[in-house]
Amino acid sequence: KVVTIAKSKKFRDHHRKVLLEGHRLIKDALEAGAVLQTLFFSTVGHLKELPEAELKRANLVKVKFEDIKSWSDLVTPQGLIGIFSKPDHAKMSYPAAQLTSSLPLLLICDNIRDPGNLGTILRSAAGAGCEKVLLTKGCVDPWEPKVLRAGMGAHFRLPIIANLDWESVPSNLPAGVQVCVADNKDPDAQAETASVPRGAAGAGSAPGNPKAPVKSKPKAAPEHKDEEGVAGVCVPELAAQYYYENWAQTPVAVVVGGETHGLSPDALHLAASTGGKRLVIPVVPGVDSLNSAIAAGIVLFEGKRQLLRRHKQEDERQKFPVV
Repeated sequence: KVVTIAKSKKFRDHHRKVLLEGHRLIKDALEAGAVLQTLFFSTVGHLKELPEAELKRANLVKVKFEDIKSWSDLVTPQGLIGIFSKPDHAKMSYPAAQLTSSLPLLLICDNIRDPGNLGTILRSAAGAGCEKVLLTKGCVDPWEPKVLRAGMGAHFRLPIIANLDWESVPSNLPAGVQVCVADNKDPDAQAETASVPRGAAGAGSAPGNPKAPVKSKPKAAPEHKDEEGVAGVCVPELAAQYYYENWAQTPVAVVVGGETHGLSPDALHLAASTGGKRLVIPVVPGVDSLNSAIAAGIVLFEGKRQLLRRHKQEDERQKFPVV
């Protein structure tokens, strides 16, 4: 009964508990300082590689493997299911390697509703060395089992702050941050075609010659139609450029939107208020916009490349100052 109801968001929110399955995920959680309450296991051998001190504080319940198999969401269950107190990012101890590789690069997820996409995005954020990830209201619960599986332990490698309204996003960003958005709404293409799909929020499609420069637009525009086609919503226009051009200042945050609704007006307003840009990923004309998780990976690792190059240049200037 506990395992079944622990999979529901209502249970997770009300009781502040989450369900983790599999040896690696449970080990990562314990090493990060997550509090284990109950562990269901099928053989004693499963416990050997887990931190002994943490296991002593938990309720250990030996069950038949057939039971775990019937409860499990995995294709090949591992015989371990843990019920944890819902982790608090402020109390987590993230891996030393992750902290030393952390960059002044943040990710803001805007209406990412597909669990597999969100988990993959979190995994990419951890791999790129993001400082933290912010999830706005409208995103899927990061503690849903499918998100956890796709995240492959990313939940315990970097802070993930969920369920934020847009008014509280700035207070979770470092001072002086520039917010950029990944989008596929090309200003030049709009003049040529009657409609441009607002799909995968992450990836911009730039019809025509991909080497042609993307023209900048004013940062604020008068009455504008949003993605639903409703007039009267003031949506600022941002200067647009290709994602591989220089944009990663220190620090920088990237907004990636969901595939159904694209970027929200709030995301565009936040970017405009920080002097941010719209990052376009050019794709072959006629190809639909990219999956949001793919787009996030492309933009984040490009941001990582630019920040590391910038840091290297600064180090060289300190070693060999120009007279």
